[in-house]
Amino acid sequence: MKYLRLNRGRGLEWAQLEGDQVVPLTAAPWEPGANALPERLPLASVRLAAPAAPTKAVCVGRNYHEHAAEMGSDVPREPLLFLKPPSALLEPGGAIVYPPQSRHLSYEGELAVVIGRRCRDAAPDQALDYVFGYTCANDVTARDLQKSDGQWTRGKGFDTFLPVGPYLVTGLNWEGLRIQTRVSGETRQDGNTGDMVFPVPYLVSYISQVMTLEPGDLILTGTPPGVGSMNVEDVVEVEVEGIGTLQNSVRAK
Repeated sequence: MKYLRLNRGRGLEWAQLEGDQVVPLTAAPWEPGANALPERLPLASVRLAAPAAPTKAVCVGRNYHEHAAEMGSDVPREPLLFLKPPSALLEPGGAIVYPPQSRHLSYEGELAVVIGRRCRDAAPDQALDYVFGYTCANDVTARDLQKSDGQWTRGKGFDTFLPVGPYLVTGLNWEGLRIQTRVSGETRQDGNTGDMVFPVPYLVSYISQVMTLEPGDLILTGTPPGVGSMNVEDVVEVEVEGIGTLQNSVRAK
């Protein structure tokens, strides 16, 4: 099933996608009482919002061997975690703002996990029970600030630095999904989730032993090799097999 969020100017609404028709829901789809409303809307007529409601976005660094190598780093012995604030969230079609503090803005296409129920101290073999579904994400990074600061909060945390969407997909096997990132039509990343160092169940379990994961929270699972720069007026697309394509432009502040 594919779910999405709408912005009709009266607050964000959850909906499910049935063909090219959007069916609004009474609540977030992971809520037990979520029901379909009788209204039907053409998909082409709606403005999409990010299909998540995170209290936090937990991100995993260097989770692909070749990406670690291209960054001149070793693969971590344990998952390397950092956070993005909810204020960084950006809707499909929205503009990534190039901050004046940076001279090197980078894309990182990723598979994102959306948590469906409260998760704490989950065992790896039970971790997927807490996953509601998956979506596309772009871990936008001010690479120069990331390097100069020594820690990653500023370089990863600007407003608009967390594009997510277009859909939240359930019933998807996370293993073996193709991830591609294109910048103004040129393919820059072409990887596969099967190449992750730490797989999704391990990540969910590991993170849940550090912090409680709430429904709607995001886990960004790392980026494959091929990261690089994007510039003002570029159009960036992150495509994950089985989910769709997340597209955002880049503009100056």
